[in-house]
Amino acid sequence: MGHLAAPVTWRFISKVTMEVSGLPLELWRLILAYLRLPDLGRCSLVCKAWYELILSLDSTRWRQLCLRCIECRHPNWPNQPDVEPRSWREAFKQHYLAAKTWTKNAQELESSNCFSLFRRRKDRRVLYVGPGCEFDNLGSALTSANVYDRIVLFPGIYEEQGEIILNVPVEIMGHGKLGDVALLVCVDQHCATTRLCNLVFMPVWFSPVMYKVSSGHVQFDNCNFENGQLQIHAPGTCQVKFCTFNQASISLHSVALCVLENCEFVGSEIASVTVEGHPSSDRNWAYKHLMGLVKSFSALSNTQDSTPLNPSNQETLGHLPTQNLRTCEIVIGEDQNNLLPPSRSPQACEKDFQKDNEIKRDLCSARDWKGIDPDPDSNDSSQSSGSENEPEDQFVYKVSHQAPSLSHTLARSLLGQPQTTRLSNLQNGLELKTLHQELQRDSEAQSLASSLQGCLIRKCLFRDGKGGVFVCSQGRAKMEGNIFRDLVYAVRCVQNSKIIMLKNDIYHCKASGIFLRLEAGGLIADNNIYSNSEAGVDIRKGANPFILCNKIHSGLRSGIVVLGNGKGIIRSNQIYGNKEAGIYILYNGNPIVSGNHIFQGLAAGIAVNENGRGQITENVIRENHWGGADIRRGGDPVLRSNLICFGYSDGVVVGEQGKGLIEGNTIYGNKGCGMWIMSSSLPHITSNQIAHNSIYGVAVFCQKDDANDYLISQGSNENFNDEGEASNWENELDGEDDHFSSRRPISVALIESNSINHNGAAGLYVKSNEALNVIANVIIANQESGLAVLQSTQLTRIANNSISCNYLGGVLVESECRVELRGNGIYDNRGPGVSSKGDGTILENDIIGNQGCGLQLLQAANMKITKNRIHSFRDYGIVMLDHVKGLVQENMIFQGKAKKTILQQVSNLEDCLVQNNKLLAFKKSDVPWKLENPPARPHIEETTRSISTAHHSQKVANVTTRIATRVEGRCPNSRSILCTIL
Repeated sequence: MGHLAAPVTWRFISKVTMEVSGLPLELWRLILAYLRLPDLGRCSLVCKAWYELILSLDSTRWRQLCLRCIECRHPNWPNQPDVEPRSWREAFKQHYLAAKTWTKNAQELESSNCFSLFRRRKDRRVLYVGPGCEFDNLGSALTSANVYDRIVLFPGIYEEQGEIILNVPVEIMGHGKLGDVALLVCVDQHCATTRLCNLVFMPVWFSPVMYKVSSGHVQFDNCNFENGQLQIHAPGTCQVKFCTFNQASISLHSVALCVLENCEFVGSEIASVTVEGHPSSDRNWAYKHLMGLVKSFSALSNTQDSTPLNPSNQETLGHLPTQNLRTCEIVIGEDQNNLLPPSRSPQACEKDFQKDNEIKRDLCSARDWKGIDPDPDSNDSSQSSGSENEPEDQFVYKVSHQAPSLSHTLARSLLGQPQTTRLSNLQNGLELKTLHQELQRDSEAQSLASSLQGCLIRKCLFRDGKGGVFVCSQGRAKMEGNIFRDLVYAVRCVQNSKIIMLKNDIYHCKASGIFLRLEAGGLIADNNIYSNSEAGVDIRKGANPFILCNKIHSGLRSGIVVLGNGKGIIRSNQIYGNKEAGIYILYNGNPIVSGNHIFQGLAAGIAVNENGRGQITENVIRENHWGGADIRRGGDPVLRSNLICFGYSDGVVVGEQGKGLIEGNTIYGNKGCGMWIMSSSLPHITSNQIAHNSIYGVAVFCQKDDANDYLISQGSNENFNDEGEASNWENELDGEDDHFSSRRPISVALIESNSINHNGAAGLYVKSNEALNVIANVIIANQESGLAVLQSTQLTRIANNSISCNYLGGVLVESECRVELRGNGIYDNRGPGVSSKGDGTILENDIIGNQGCGLQLLQAANMKITKNRIHSFRDYGIVMLDHVKGLVQENMIFQGKAKKTILQQVSNLEDCLVQNNKLLAFKKSDVPWKLENPPARPHIEETTRSISTAHHSQKVANVTTRIATRVEGRCPNSRSILCTIL
């Protein structure tokens, strides 16, 4: 009824009424459903009410017109064919206009600007080809065709034995359903423009090339390509829409601009799309038209309103519990019992904080200590020289020692600012930036995102083939909203080429998802890259891309691999759930890794190996099964201002021959050690906060237990060869370097200016055969000794540290160890201040207020003890037992309780010389002793490296002071391994 009824209906509408209110809306929609497209256009021009009425037909008549159009498919095909478009009318409008734009010739329009944009030629004909028609084959129809004629092919298979040369612009369209008309041809287009629609292309016997363009523009709509190639050479251009490439490919050579959208690429044995050569400056008439078209649907228009990547999202974090969750907060460096529920107002939080400060000030006043406040969980009250069950008059037996500047500086970083300020800083610091925010901060990335050259691939599906897109020889390609799945690789970019990838899905690749080689670059942003057999992104051989705001997860190997002089800027990504390292840097790889969340990996968060480098700053690295950061075999990164927490093993591992500057990090709540350092390594560890780890704060070992070892063989297992090509990275490592010239050279492993507190075993545990320098650290409230040296044939130098309130002694030195203790403040430890069975020097230390003896020498100790101030509240100042050797002179030794002597010597100590010491016994009438000249140690000179490193330590303190967590049920008093950072 449709074509006959439409004029009748129109006359009915004209005669009955022109008022929309004259009939019910449902009846109008029923009537208008019979109108053809021109009549709908006329109706929309009547008035505003009619215009709105026509628009209301979006899900009915406009949908029918769109789906019945043989020139296109569902607007969201092939990736989301079940998702309705925002407007069927708008989708049909775009299809309709696209069907006309191939005739837009810029030269003709210049002569008459008043012409319609899509002109109709009076002499345009329609030529029919097929059985019983005017022409039997395509070649004869092309011979008779004039400019812009339409050639309609009826169902059948059309095979041409020779190459077809297109010299006249024509439109070739298949009649019927897609698949009814098949062309076995080799077409070489020499004319300015051509359009082909609703056809199946297959190669002829003499050439795999089905269609080739050298200069003009070609438009393919709703076509299938089988087992062949399309070739577009500059200055030619093409627009391909709603087409299927089945074991077929398209090759673009130096094209200025081509557009592939809503296409499906299946089963290609090579790369489905190859973009080769720098975009040509020689452009045809269609370039300007294509540029305007692609700018109208740029993905960048959505980035400003995109929601920030939120790691609390269940899809982001993987399989997390979704019920019975509570939010609590863990206070770094403070009492973990102070867990604030989120329902508390900021005012209430601030009041609690002020109250806690008042209590701490009272405690400090009683102890005359203005430094670090011990954690109540560590039972520091019993460590004090004055316990609650002692007479009040015995408090004066303790030596007053004001907080050293070192302790005071670190205390400020732990106690920090008021609660509300820190909560605000945490929210700003830990939140991942959106793509819009990242582009605003980096003009180069912004320029890349808005640039458009070469090839635009949009809303396409690449599946079940070898490769997706291959960009080489300075080629340029932009990919938006595509799906790459079940391929060998998704995208490969080499030889100074550039790619721009926005909002793509890349998964189930048999190798890495994205490869960049040989000085390649570009922007990889806001993509979802997951479940690939090798790395999600593989960067090497000088490649230097921006990798921003992606989700890279669930890979069978590493998330991102950077090697072979590869670089890159890796920012604001979520990298999680990968089987190996979240980011793996090796063979002179040197990326900038900043502001990422790297979590729940089955190996290390970041691994730096085989001379890898990199600047790794301000990342959240958490809940990884091996080290949060793992540095081995020549790895030499800068690891600065990161939060490394809640790992199932150690926070940072520096393996054999590892190097690097590890500065200003917060290493918190890991089930293993805060840091594990192995022999033959040379790290510089400074200004870190290492707290609440289950075992040692820092452990220095000859070798590591295999049960806790990271997969050292990971580097050799990674498939670093490209398609079997040999790799000899040592020959490729050039001496380029922007290495870190500001770094201070060191020749001995250096641990300086760190806060090591509230760890489950010793604060610093040394069992090594190599020299070590331990300078200007605060080691406080650890569950065993503050510093234990169990094996050290080379000299361990311990200078200017504050070692206090540890559960056992301050410093423990086992036999056959060589140590130098100089300028330390060793205060209020539960056991002896210093207990030594080894050799070395103890010079100018303050060993005050410890519950055990101040200094204990045992077995065959051979120590030179000079110019120290020593006091024990309950025990002897110095105890020398067994066969101790050495020299004890010029020390000031304070008496503890009245019934205790100051110095105890047991057995015949002929080899131990004790002379010129000042022994001070206490008298109740005397003024209490004070450490005034010199003041309480440690003394940090201005020339010594400052612990604050103000810029970095303040930033990491702001970012990491409080960590919002979700745990099952009620928040426990002690940290649970089930905690997950939101």
